[in-house]
Amino acid sequence: MNDDRPRNGPLAGVKVLELAQIMAGPTCGNLLADMGADVIKVEKIPGGDDSRRYAEPQVNGESAAFMMLNRNKRSIAINLKTDGGRNVLKRLVTDADVLFENYRKGALDKLGVGYDAMKAINPALIWCSISGYGLTGPYADKGGFDLIAQGVSGIMSITGEPGGAPIKAGPPLTDINAGILGALGIVSAYVHRLKTGQGQLVDTSLMEAGIQQTYWQSAIYFATGISPAPTGSAHVLAAPYQAFPTSDGWINIGGANQANWERIATLVGAAELITDPRFVTNSERMRNREELARLLGEHLRTRSTAEWLAALDAAGIPAGPINDIGAMAADPQTLAREMVVELDHPRAGRTRTIGLPIKFSETPGGVRRPAPMLGQHTREVLLQHGFSDKEIELLVSENAIQLCA
Repeated sequence: MNDDRPRNGPLAGVKVLELAQIMAGPTCGNLLADMGADVIKVEKIPGGDDSRRYAEPQVNGESAAFMMLNRNKRSIAINLKTDGGRNVLKRLVTDADVLFENYRKGALDKLGVGYDAMKAINPALIWCSISGYGLTGPYADKGGFDLIAQGVSGIMSITGEPGGAPIKAGPPLTDINAGILGALGIVSAYVHRLKTGQGQLVDTSLMEAGIQQTYWQSAIYFATGISPAPTGSAHVLAAPYQAFPTSDGWINIGGANQANWERIATLVGAAELITDPRFVTNSERMRNREELARLLGEHLRTRSTAEWLAALDAAGIPAGPINDIGAMAADPQTLAREMVVELDHPRAGRTRTIGLPIKFSETPGGVRRPAPMLGQHTREVLLQHGFSDKEIELLVSENAIQLCA
């Protein structure tokens, strides 16, 4: 359902300007909007966010990718290459709490609407930059892409099966994590501003978001001087902890401690492995991980995934299915946690989206309205900021703004 009532999430009343497109930035705005912030998405003219034009998949001509990351936001279309467009943005900044962007370094400065210019207008402004490599360092001027960041940050060197080609993680990890880090940085800076009245610049990047994902592997490297290699689904520090074959598919089993390992061996009918010198401790199991996986796999192939899940759950052993996205979306726990939400879009019709993964007992956030049409809220936002209808029509005639068709 759609709900345009005043928001009551933990960030209700916080005004945010989003000058970002495609993935990392919109992920940040998505989280802030779901938690109640009024996120005004400032889109370029012509075309708006590039993800609006992704060819596949579409729903009645609307990009599924755009709709996923831009729900709960209002769209205003501005041409920042015009004086009128830049002046509109400056007026919006006067009472904004946050502005975040994922432009290449220096691009907004050249237009006269960079951090220093906006800070002069609103000293309490929190400005967040989400870039490929950060605003400092030898790579600061480079553009950022998830694939490249996954390679530079080391993720592709530890993903996939042993001995295989470099593999990108399925989801765009660095884009998504950079958006989450941006949102965390913004909220942290907002807490500081509540205490001091002081705004600040928040700076994070896809590369750093990728490096953060290598905690375990970096710990191993720092301790040993050896860069870890891919381990497939297996854990780098504990065994057995990976995907195993069954008679009709695969199952994940987590034997992350000695007690669970012994329960697993007993349950699958391989109790003799508990006292086998090759597997008696976690260190030995890690040294002989491939042989352990082979032996356990022989036993696990004798029954179906559903049969093993029931038995493992009954024994208190961590285990789970390997869902495809469709199975995930239909999982009763997914639905119970409201991680799939239905919305009515003015053009696409009834659609589904992913819900807010953070729950609040006193100030619940949530998904209340679908992604906006390009420029859907241009007039509404400008009227709220003191523009007259005459001024709005003049800006339209100058191609400084665009109203929703």
